Amino acid sequence: MSYKFVEYADREMLALDLANLIAGELRTALSQSDSATLAVPGGTSPGPVFDDLCAVDLDWERVNVMLTDERWVQEDSDRSNTRLLRERLLTDKAAAANLLPLYAPYDTPEEGLGELAKGIEAQLPLSVVLLGMGADMHTASIFPEADKLDEALAPNAPVLLPMRAPGAPEPRITLSAEALDGAMSKHILIFGAEKRAALENAKGKAPKDAPINAVLNGATVHWAE
Repeated sequence: MSYKFVEYADREMLALDLANLIAGELRTALSQSDSATLAVPGGTSPGPVFDDLCAVDLDWERVNVMLTDERWVQEDSDRSNTRLLRERLLTDKAAAANLLPLYAPYDTPEEGLGELAKGIEAQLPLSVVLLGMGADMHTASIFPEADKLDEALAPNAPVLLPMRAPGAPEPRITLSAEALDGAMSKHILIFGAEKRAALENAKGKAPKDAPINAVLNGATVHWAE
């Protein structure tokens, strides 16, 4: 397994450089196809990248944007990653992009799974994926102790899976490792000494113990303190 590790002087520089890099990769994808699909994480870390990316000159009307995973909560919830996406990325010039949803108004993710998967399957492989990583070495909602971990890591996994894990208050929905790893360009964004140590700790571990290893090969890791 090999990946590229890029260290930045500060988080502001990382966000600007990564946004420009993703924009360039989307332009390349659009030059080769009618559309491009960008998958991104929720949480606070990618927010500054979104702030820079949303202002980039790009044919956003031909770009599909989606989350790598989502909490099964309504979009007006403070816990909703879709809400973050609308506020930080799907604004300014990027407001013209097409959102591929990872939430539908059902009680459980299982009820909405088929409906949501149809819209995503037609856009595979992903053009660009941006992922985060937790201190437990999870990525997207593929957690080391999740109930459907084995299914999410399987080579024949469906594109979307419902997921429940210890410490996660709500059910989740996540792209499978197969869908994430199949992206034409893969980027992983991490901040701080704890995350860098976790990345080092992942070396040599099986993906079921360090799910990040299911998508790390060929990726670029972007790190700043």
